[in-house]
Amino acid sequence: MHHPTPRHFLPSTALPGAGLPDDRLARLAARKSFVELKLSFLEAAKLLIGVEAEWLRQQVHHAEEPVDLWMLRGPIFDALRGSEPERRVARMRLRRGLDSLFPDTAPASSFGSL
Repeated sequence: MHHPTPRHFLPSTALPGAGLPDDRLARLAARKSFVELKLSFLEAAKLLIGVEAEWLRQQVHHAEEPVDLWMLRGPIFDALRGSEPERRVARMRLRRGLDSLFPDTAPASSFGSL
C-alpha cells in the first residue's frame, strides 16, 4: 500500500511560479538553504557505518523538501552521538542549518538578551 509522504498534505499554491520578482528571489534563497542543509546531512551521513547509515543516506539523498530533512533529524542526531570531534562538528552544522530553515522550532532557553 502506498502512503503519501507528510509533505503531500501541505497546501499547494494556485499558480506555481507566479509572483513578483521578490517572491522568486525568496524561493531561490529558500532553495539554496535547503541544498546547503541537504549537503550537511550527506556529509554527516558519511561518518556513519552500518545498515542504519545506508538507510539514512538513501533517505537524505531522496529528500526533496526541507520537511523531509526535518523528519530525519532524530535518526541522524541519534546516529551521530558520541564525543568524536568530527561528529560534534557535524551535529553543530546540522543544528545551525535546521535553525536557519526552521527558526521557530528551537527549544526555549532560560537565557535572555541584555
